[in-house]
Amino acid sequence: MDTWINALYIAATPYLTQLLSVSVIAFFMAISPGADFVMITRNSLFYNRTTGLYSALGISAAIWVHVAYSIAGLAVIIANSVILFSIIKYLGAAYLIYIGWKTLTTKAALHIDKPSQHQTLTPLMAFKTGFICNVLNPKTTLFFLSLFTQVVDSATPLWLQLTYGMIISVAHLLWFSAVAGFLTHPALLKKFMRIKPMIEKAVGTILIGLGLKVATTST
Repeated sequence: MDTWINALYIAATPYLTQLLSVSVIAFFMAISPGADFVMITRNSLFYNRTTGLYSALGISAAIWVHVAYSIAGLAVIIANSVILFSIIKYLGAAYLIYIGWKTLTTKAALHIDKPSQHQTLTPLMAFKTGFICNVLNPKTTLFFLSLFTQVVDSATPLWLQLTYGMIISVAHLLWFSAVAGFLTHPALLKKFMRIKPMIEKAVGTILIGLGLKVATTST
């Protein structure tokens, strides 16, 4: 076991600076405000902590889609293809607008006690909202393009690139799980309940606004 660990350390030593850079970038990428944060906020407050956690898991899983096409070299193709990138951009924008509209038009979502049947999302549905939100985010695509062309060297071993993917995925899972846990603390939920209509309108409007911004921003 010690021999294997020593061999792994020796193999990774030339890339320690790169590893540190990716770790720092992954942290700031996870905590930066955006569509993922709003989606976790929505699902945690409007449903429950479990829904928020499954959504966080969906975001974390979606990271691996970006990792896969980046390692395969497809990120460069996507970023340089107006058609492909536009498809991703408009699908992502449409999804955010759709979820925002549902948030504005769905009544009695925020709860304190046990929610009724129409107020819950199944684990799979919660997972899918997080997954789709992240995988169709064009900014995430551009992030991975930048990361795998400017930070990660072309000579970086595959196992190390997968390690970077794991770091980014775990960083997102930990951060958004923490957000879901914080927002669903009973003391906070009681306060949120008092301003429930305002929260619903704010979150729905923000999601629609983000969708419109994604659709109209040129890259």
